Amino acid sequence: MKIINHKTMKTNNNLKRAFYSVFMIAVGGIILTTNPVVVKAQETIRPFRIDIPQSAITDLQQRIKATRWPEKETVNDRTQGVQLQQIQELVNYWGSSYDWRRTEAKLNALAQFVTNIDGLDIHFIHVRSKNPNALPIILTHGWPGSIFELVKSIGPLTDPEAYGGKAEDAFDVVIPSMPGYGFSERPKDTGWGPDRIARAWDVLMKRLGYTRYVSQGGDWGSVVADAMARQKPAGLLAIHVNMPATVPPEIARLLNSGAPAPKGLSEKEKAAYNSLTYLYTKGAGYAGIMVTRPQTIGYALTDSPVALASFFLDKFNDWTYSGGDAGKVLTKDEMLDDITLYWLTNTGASSARLYWENNNNNFNAVEQKTAQISIPVAITVFPGEIYQAPKTWAQRSYHNLIYFNEVNKGGHFAQWEQPQLFAEEMRAAFKKVR
Repeated sequence: MKIINHKTMKTNNNLKRAFYSVFMIAVGGIILTTNPVVVKAQETIRPFRIDIPQSAITDLQQRIKATRWPEKETVNDRTQGVQLQQIQELVNYWGSSYDWRRTEAKLNALAQFVTNIDGLDIHFIHVRSKNPNALPIILTHGWPGSIFELVKSIGPLTDPEAYGGKAEDAFDVVIPSMPGYGFSERPKDTGWGPDRIARAWDVLMKRLGYTRYVSQGGDWGSVVADAMARQKPAGLLAIHVNMPATVPPEIARLLNSGAPAPKGLSEKEKAAYNSLTYLYTKGAGYAGIMVTRPQTIGYALTDSPVALASFFLDKFNDWTYSGGDAGKVLTKDEMLDDITLYWLTNTGASSARLYWENNNNNFNAVEQKTAQISIPVAITVFPGEIYQAPKTWAQRSYHNLIYFNEVNKGGHFAQWEQPQLFAEEMRAAFKKVR
């Protein structure tokens, strides 16, 4: 972070000296304007506005035009990965019709901030409900997602009356960008795994003045929420996850050995076993490279827009509730908002390193230490999730399970795909802890 201009003024906040400054900060070549507004230097919360230089957008478009394409796949399905026709359609639209400025304006219409926690600048969105008794909730995105996974749920969560709910269902919403993702700072050293992120999120909520709150996440967000629940910071009332770690140890051993589903499983347990078998044998190559060689894949994700887009589109296809075609659920603009965010912030490599930092199985109850969680846990199972967690496994893994529900639509990116349904689940899941 380079401070170009600094002005000091005085204000009073809880009898502490605060500093009001105007900064021009260069982050990854992007110029951002921020205005610090609260308390002492290291705890300052600075309003944040995105202003991507036109040169960065022009460079992206030029790189897209210069793409060297491989030949068409030699099969008629996606067994070799993203098909040439699909990625060319998306990339051609990206280079000719996609408008980042429209997306930038939508984000800038939200209340965005940056604050330094444990040595890193953390970007977050903070939208308060008009209901003074709203329940604060921190939502954590995953990979290859971002804050774009979550922003569609802000309206239904903060203003439930406008979306079929009641005033008492309201939430104050906090959506941080994980370290190394989007507009949060990229870690300069090792150690920024789920446990450290979890501790940072509690600092963030307390810094915002919240003494009681709940946490929710999918994908990496589920892992972070689990970590927060294990740490059990004062004020954390409960968590909700939509990618829970429920796989029992004896099932995990069989999956790791490549064995077929054992006898005695229920239909839902067998379906979960088969889904995880597919993931481990056919669908986990993306994770294998990031767990072991994030820097190696990072060069492609940083240098080639098409490498980044195809790497992400492969997961959008697999993990949305779309029958293998993410375009049936997410528009081209929605997918490109997310992809372009990674490109313009140059976070392809830094986001991949979270896999290297964690290096364990996010679905297994033992590896995620769910037995150490004592606070209330809520789970929603979406039909397009990587695996549909059976209630029998969930009850074994989370000993204080207060809510479990299976819904009929939505996938891994639940908040992005079904924001209204997601908000309804949050209202029901946390009703007991308000």
